[in-house]
Amino acid sequence: MKIEERIKLITRNTEEVVVKDEIKPLFERKKKPNSYIGFELSGKLHIGNGLLCAMKMHDLVDAGVNMTIFLADWHSWVNNKLDGDLDKIRIAGEYFKEGYKALGLTEDKVTYRWSNEIVNDADYWATLIKVAKSTSLNRVLRALPIMGRAMGMKDVESAWIYYPAMQAADIFYMDIDIAFGGMDQRKAHMIARDCAKNLGKPKPIAIHTPLLTGLKGSGSKMDSDADPDMAKIEAKMSKSKPETCIFIHDTETDIKRKLKTAFCPAKVAEGNPIMEYSEHLLFVRDSYTMKIERPTKFGGDIEYLNYADLEKDFVEGKLHPLDLKNAVAKSLGKILEPVHRYFDKHPEGLENLEKMIAGTKKTR
Repeated sequence: MKIEERIKLITRNTEEVVVKDEIKPLFERKKKPNSYIGFELSGKLHIGNGLLCAMKMHDLVDAGVNMTIFLADWHSWVNNKLDGDLDKIRIAGEYFKEGYKALGLTEDKVTYRWSNEIVNDADYWATLIKVAKSTSLNRVLRALPIMGRAMGMKDVESAWIYYPAMQAADIFYMDIDIAFGGMDQRKAHMIARDCAKNLGKPKPIAIHTPLLTGLKGSGSKMDSDADPDMAKIEAKMSKSKPETCIFIHDTETDIKRKLKTAFCPAKVAEGNPIMEYSEHLLFVRDSYTMKIERPTKFGGDIEYLNYADLEKDFVEGKLHPLDLKNAVAKSLGKILEPVHRYFDKHPEGLENLEKMIAGTKKTR
């Protein structure tokens, strides 16, 4: 595959690439660059952190990149996920591994690595200290939204301050050339880029995919005078808010039921989660066609070959929100069928997670 084709794969369906012009020189000096994405471990995977991220990881693998899925158990502990219980966090991590395998990211394609594997090395902590010495406390505090934590919180644990430096240290310790994450991870990646020279390391390229909005839409959060980064993060689809989520385990029937009451204002594309899912999960797929099925009196069936035409008709009022929702539900249901088949054959990871979550709720 030519370098130009590899670059196209890596950069498609992204919100930002820092810096795109650095990708070609990277491939020219390194045949198989290293990339990674790190995940905090809690709850079930949804179409944002599951499907969308998996699609981009497949792009990276197809472009000839060594892809590492980093199961960040220590980071989850620092951020008090699952009550800060490492045993529970590792149960969630095993489920995450099974979830991404169900999405086609099997161990012959990607490497799964735990943060627990690298924290026993003194070199990792030396790298972390070098990062911390290369950035200011204010810069670190401004990066706390990567944890879903607002800068203005009164009860800030001192452990949280280590978190951004840990992420940057992960990148340098694992010799990562391309750091991948959602837009909520941007500040950590920028710290790594800014610290690279002081550590004698090349700047990692950062690729960021959009944050899919939850089913309830962004509401007034995006118009708030509060921290804009937190507003975006709070509006995104989150496994901690199951009523706003489409999980990778949801069937077409489940998805159709959830989308029925989802925020989808007529003639409005911006901030519309159903339009977002169409653009970033459906039309990015090769040769995808969206078929809208409707009675003749409402215009009859229609097919869309690209997102631009879909958006044009929707904004002009030629496509009703309910018809769009039904088509999206059908398409997502079909895409997620392999996940259902995988967990039918390998149910242990999901069952252990559900038992653990149920037990955690009972103790509260």
